[in-house]
Amino acid sequence: MKLKLLTLLTVTTCGFAHASASAPATAEAWTARMTDPTQNAAAFKDPRTFVQWSQAMTNPAMVPAMGAAVMDPGTYTRMAYGMMSPGAFQNYAQFADPNLAMRWAGAAMDPNFYTGMATPMMNPGLYTQWMIAPMDPRMMNMGMQVINPSVYGQWMAIPADPKIMNLMTAPMNPQMAGNWANVVVDPRTYPAIQSLSQQVQNPAAGAVSAPSTTPAK
Repeated sequence: MKLKLLTLLTVTTCGFAHASASAPATAEAWTARMTDPTQNAAAFKDPRTFVQWSQAMTNPAMVPAMGAAVMDPGTYTRMAYGMMSPGAFQNYAQFADPNLAMRWAGAAMDPNFYTGMATPMMNPGLYTQWMIAPMDPRMMNMGMQVINPSVYGQWMAIPADPKIMNLMTAPMNPQMAGNWANVVVDPRTYPAIQSLSQQVQNPAAGAVSAPSTTPAK
């Protein structure tokens, strides 16, 4: 058990320096993920993604991206659809995975984690970006949307939007209830139970062998 714990922490620490391939690359992509109930917990499941999320939040480009999302009525429609999706349940059920706590324990002992969190604050260019942010065309465009009549027209047209009507009738769809039932009873929704089941079925697969001391030829 101690060897398995040490191995997991070592793998987590050694792999921390590599960027997560699933992390969004733009402020708009980060905003889309943060407003998606089926994915918005991703940054808190992986320390590497959390570092990238923290660095993205220090970027002034997040202000116009998030501002545009707040003023877009489609954002709330997508969030409502996402909350009724079984994927939202899966998104948060994964926090029960013991491996998640192990990943964070490994990050807590990794200097790269703290370096990644502090790096943006030590970058003089970041403060320059914030100083010139008011002159960013994206920031100006966000400010102009406040006085854009079409924005208010979109909000007034929400009651007649077919997507809203479908949203209101979605809970009465038997297929949705079936999808939720399948996800709730699916062992894959609960990583801890799935991992335990695999170890019970195949104990050798969960064992971690000691590293070989034989020199490579």
